[in-house]
Amino acid sequence: MAEMKPSRIPFSRTALMGRELEYVAEAARHQHLSGDGPFTKRCRAWLEKRLGAPAALLTPSCTHALEMAALLLDIKPGDEVIVPTFTFVSTVNAFVLRGAKPVFIDSRPDTLNMDERALERLITPRTRAIVVVHYAGVGCEMDEIMEIARTRGLAVVEDNAHGLCGSYRGKLLGTFGALSTLSFHDTKNFSCGEGGALIINDQALLARAEVIREKGTDRSRFFRGQVDKYTWVDVGSSYLPSELQSAFLLGQLECEERIQQRRRSIWEAYHTGLAAWAARGGITQPVVPPHCGHSWHLYHLLMPSLDARQRFIEHMRTRQAASVFHYLPLHRSEMGRRCAATPASLPVAESAADRLVRLPMYNDMSDDDVGAVVEAASSWA
Repeated sequence: MAEMKPSRIPFSRTALMGRELEYVAEAARHQHLSGDGPFTKRCRAWLEKRLGAPAALLTPSCTHALEMAALLLDIKPGDEVIVPTFTFVSTVNAFVLRGAKPVFIDSRPDTLNMDERALERLITPRTRAIVVVHYAGVGCEMDEIMEIARTRGLAVVEDNAHGLCGSYRGKLLGTFGALSTLSFHDTKNFSCGEGGALIINDQALLARAEVIREKGTDRSRFFRGQVDKYTWVDVGSSYLPSELQSAFLLGQLECEERIQQRRRSIWEAYHTGLAAWAARGGITQPVVPPHCGHSWHLYHLLMPSLDARQRFIEHMRTRQAASVFHYLPLHRSEMGRRCAATPASLPVAESAADRLVRLPMYNDMSDDDVGAVVEAASSWA
């Protein structure tokens, strides 16, 4: 069988936007490549200022940040955590690793975020936390979610892998819950290949977060001169990125305005250029409520059926433009059935998973390539 050639227009790629390579070379010259060096500290300061958060701790990935969140909340075997079924496995794995039982919730039909209207009936005496995912960088209905969490005494964690720079009713995503997480994976707006961050909005959690991140030791206090030696004081692991990751990431973060403007331009070109075609074909474009300022992370379409989605992907491949589906509902997975009480059906997420397709989106995508994607998509019928 002949090997399939990659599309001329890929789905995603990391682009050099500023001083990334200069900073990586500088980090190498300093001969400090382990965690929490000067570039890691500069990224941390950038995030804390941008989000107005008490602390931002860089991690090797968003997965690691979610694992830290589960440790900080003292999630134990038998605890229940409400999570969307329409998300990446890391959102759930972090809590399953602590012995928790995931309780899967369906999606809203408009934004595909968790349906907050279903929350109350899923809460039991064992519920410890609600984990929200801001799909495509469009905010969940945080007013309702935070009120339910407050009245029921539950922690809220925001998996904000898609949503850095997005907002809900004027407040930045990632600043609602006690904890939130970020991703700097290759596919994200700001990337260092792999990478993440734990945002700590509850100041009371910071001291323990530093210990967990430093393999369970009070090493951070030692370097601040607060203790004369450091030792093992709690559970933990190695949750520090290397300076090479942080150096590259800083070069990206410093280009926030240019990156976000470019992604907005691509997103709006798709939305406008495909509107008439989508309306004719019964294809649903993304919904962004007026009270949400989204992050321009991805552009997706909901096709009329699974068969239509598959034919569309093949059509785009023949036109040398990549297009891809997204999450498979976790409650229907082998592991989901094994570790959670499987609901009879979560129909909105199931339907979306069958029909959703994402179009190419990356920071140095040219206007010509955006136009080529629009032309290729709108020629499918």
